Amino acid sequence: MAMKIRSGFRFTNYEAPEQTPFEKLFEIFQELITHTSGDVDEALDWLRELDKEYDLTDEDYTIYDFIEDLKAKGYLREELEPGQGGDGEGTPGEGTLSITAKMERIIRQRALDQIFGKIKRSGTGNHRTGKSGLGDEHTGDFREYHYGDSLDRISMTESLKNAQVNHGLEGFSLTENDLVVEDTHHKAQMSTVLMIDISHSMILYGEDRITPAKKVAMALAELITTRYPKDTLDILVFGNDAWPIPIKDLPYLKVGPYHTNTVAGLQLAMDMLRRKKNTNKQIFMITDGKPSCLRLPDGTYYKNSVGLDDFIVEKCYNMARQARKLHIPITTFMIAQDPYLMQFVRHFTEANKGKALFTGLKGLGEMIFEDYEKNRKKRLK
Repeated sequence: MAMKIRSGFRFTNYEAPEQTPFEKLFEIFQELITHTSGDVDEALDWLRELDKEYDLTDEDYTIYDFIEDLKAKGYLREELEPGQGGDGEGTPGEGTLSITAKMERIIRQRALDQIFGKIKRSGTGNHRTGKSGLGDEHTGDFREYHYGDSLDRISMTESLKNAQVNHGLEGFSLTENDLVVEDTHHKAQMSTVLMIDISHSMILYGEDRITPAKKVAMALAELITTRYPKDTLDILVFGNDAWPIPIKDLPYLKVGPYHTNTVAGLQLAMDMLRRKKNTNKQIFMITDGKPSCLRLPDGTYYKNSVGLDDFIVEKCYNMARQARKLHIPITTFMIAQDPYLMQFVRHFTEANKGKALFTGLKGLGEMIFEDYEKNRKKRLK
């Protein structure tokens, strides 16, 4: 009598995927270069310290080999500085290492993967509007074909099934009444301005707040440029003043010895959005502190870091109300937990009829992504 083989599950110890020495170091280097704002020398110094402590390399593959591979693969470039030769002519001197555009893109992709990976693991982030219409995101629902529907939206499988049911298999025929199309989600284009606070408080109190904000900006930029190319994203930073920065400069973003001129940031954001033709417009603001600075009409700065200054705060509320009149909602991602600052954000949000999310640093990226996905699938008014 033959023995019946039973199928089932077999559990084994988890084995990490095999990585080359370069791949292992490259994972760490990407994180370090983000924290050092693109400073290659500082990132490599940290990597050497980690190597001493955790034996990341061996005699077969050293940090020097890793650096040479980074250059060979196009992630680093070396700019030679002229030295002084004995004959007075310029001779090659010590080179300066910097990251390339290819490396900048890799860092943005990594930030996107990190945030989207967390969203997938938590099972959130798939917010859809209940309204259907012209779009390219399938709902899974079918309706009758109407004159003017695009032919590429016809579901042939469902239409052929209808023809068989309506006319039988003998003398098969397919008529217009048998045709069905699959509904898609309506998606309007979205214009977003991301404001990032780079005041000095973003690195105070032993907490690095700028790096998570920078990662979110890089990830959001990568998401929009690769998956929603019809949408627009502008990024600005604000300290004593506000100014736009290109996406390629995000890895190098640093805080400065600045106060927080929230009004200047909002003014620039609204100026940017006024020039956009899209109906859907929004502002995302990442900040950890109170507004403490204004630029006066004569060009001088009014600053007050003690508590909440009524003069500065009222200007902020006025900007929130102006944005509301322009149908521009502001979502504030507050990464500080001081009660009086949270109260200010609540009043600011009420003036704009926007939203406030008191995130801390944990979950900042996931919250911004979920809010972006949700907002772009509805008409913002």
